[in-house]
Amino acid sequence: MKNKKYNRSFARKLTRWVMLVLFIMMGGLAYFVFDMTKQIVVEVCGETFHSNLRSIGKGIYDVMSDVNVAVNNHIHDIERNIEQPSELQAIMERIVLDNPRIRSCGISFIENHFPQKGRSYCPYAWRSDSLHVEGQPIEGPSANYLESEWFVEAVTADSAYWSAPFFDSRDGKTPLVAYMYPIHDKKGRLVAILGADLSLDFMAQVIQQQHDYFLEDLIHISIDGANVFNSYVLAHDGTYITHPEQKRILKGNFFVHIKDAEEPGAAKEVIRKMQEGQTSSNETDVVLRVNREKTYLFYSPLEGTDWILSAHIPMLALNMIGIILGFIMLFVISIILMITFFVCRLTIRHVAKPLIQLATVADKLADGDFDTPLPQINSHDELHLLRDSFENMQHSLTTYIAELKDTTAAKASMESELKIAHDIQMSMLPKTYPAFPDRHDVDIYGQVMPAKAVGGDLYDFLIRDEKLFFCIGDVSGKGVPASLVMAVTRSLFRNISAYAQEPSQIVQALNDALSANNDAGMFVTLFLGVLDLASGHLSYTNAGHNPPLFLTDSDVCILPVDSNLPAGVMPGIQFTEQQQQFKDGDGLFLFTDGLNEAENINLQQFGMDRVIQVAKNTINKPQSFIDAMTTSVQLFVGDAEQNDDLTMLALQYTKSSIPKQ
Repeated sequence: MKNKKYNRSFARKLTRWVMLVLFIMMGGLAYFVFDMTKQIVVEVCGETFHSNLRSIGKGIYDVMSDVNVAVNNHIHDIERNIEQPSELQAIMERIVLDNPRIRSCGISFIENHFPQKGRSYCPYAWRSDSLHVEGQPIEGPSANYLESEWFVEAVTADSAYWSAPFFDSRDGKTPLVAYMYPIHDKKGRLVAILGADLSLDFMAQVIQQQHDYFLEDLIHISIDGANVFNSYVLAHDGTYITHPEQKRILKGNFFVHIKDAEEPGAAKEVIRKMQEGQTSSNETDVVLRVNREKTYLFYSPLEGTDWILSAHIPMLALNMIGIILGFIMLFVISIILMITFFVCRLTIRHVAKPLIQLATVADKLADGDFDTPLPQINSHDELHLLRDSFENMQHSLTTYIAELKDTTAAKASMESELKIAHDIQMSMLPKTYPAFPDRHDVDIYGQVMPAKAVGGDLYDFLIRDEKLFFCIGDVSGKGVPASLVMAVTRSLFRNISAYAQEPSQIVQALNDALSANNDAGMFVTLFLGVLDLASGHLSYTNAGHNPPLFLTDSDVCILPVDSNLPAGVMPGIQFTEQQQQFKDGDGLFLFTDGLNEAENINLQQFGMDRVIQVAKNTINKPQSFIDAMTTSVQLFVGDAEQNDDLTMLALQYTKSSIPKQ
């Protein structure tokens, strides 16, 4: 009965916590979805409106481009017949007849170009209806265009461009725009201005067509009986070129209109962006009041002109779509939460029942009773898997305890063997100092500190035929494999040095021996030198090892070394040999990268600068020198674990100290 009560309490607690977390997460998600839905709707609609503006701009540009092409295609004929008025009149009529968009076309000549025609002369043609074109030159007193602003501007520009919009002089109410093109004679002189007039009605047609394609399916909203969505074309100064209200075309000014915006400073910034040819973002740049309702403003430059495409969109329409979608998402999430609550409550109560039984078994296993029986679970789910895991744990613990005893014994044996291997490896290296107590011309001292029980660093030296043969090396890798290669390398050095005297020959022979059957791909960086004790002449070969320090009474410097490959990389490598002359008291300090790359707990390296600084501040005696270097690097490393083998070898040439016989 106690367990059953505990079981129900656990289920209630777990249900409350799960639902609390779920409510918080889903509530946050609901708010996020609600807010993001509104934003996404605004952005998607904004992109749609921008697409609409781009389509409107392309439609207008295509029409104007057709006029450009139509005019440009006749320029050659016009300039070829520039002195034949009758031919020019026929060309004007043909241009208007072949291009339904062109309302009228004329060539306005400069003053007195045709003296027989009077002070001014203009071959001119116009469209009387959709099928007929009429033409008649404008000449005599009626041709008073020479002082007109448009003519003076076109002559001054002397280049093709679209004029500012204007009203047709024939009826005084049709808004037009003209494509102005300068005409030159055979000598390149400007003689006339060709003007092709285009009715601005086509822009309203293009805008209405795009509205039908894009906007009627997207949104249709009327406020106080008036549709507040409009698109229009503006001149650079904000004058309406197109507008649903005819009375505003070329008379009303949009920039004056938006000064009534809620943020006048923002309105000024938008006007600046529009005049600079910028495009609005998908979100609003300024909020206006149109028919007492807030609207979003979108705008884009019209290609090929300094005009501006603009549209204002009802804020209520865009926000309402987002709000509706957001509430739908909230409703769906609320239903999901309610269903989840009841499902979680029933499921958790059912699942929690066998858990208490498994908890009891776990307590017995913890007390060491590995034979306690497990409860039967008939479901084939995670609980059944947990029950099987407990059963496996019973068997595993019994086996593990037995194996742990064997492992502990094996580990102790391995540690003992590694200790023996360490002692054997250390016994292979010189360890008796002074190394040559009967000699007074050289002093040498070495030391190796493996990072593990055994390592891959080595050093060795011997004297034969009054020459000191010495080397230091670093085998790639660590541990037992490196120690085996180290032992082989040390033996090869001893054997080859017994008959060869040149360092390069010794290293080449050693490289060929190591490369043979080197399936593991291990190699050795090596510095090998031969010091003539009679003359103090040092011959040395470096095989990819750290350059040693050359020590004199007055200075410490890095010994120059060639960049040869390490030994054991491949057979047949040729190694270069270098020379250095020793004077009395000069010394050499050799080391592996375990010295300069030693790291402290902050992963900072000891570095060559510190190595050189310690060398400059230390007496030039091999054992004292290495002791001082060891102390310095240990103080720097501190409690950090040694991560690489550290080997050092120092020697000093003291020829003048030899007692006289």
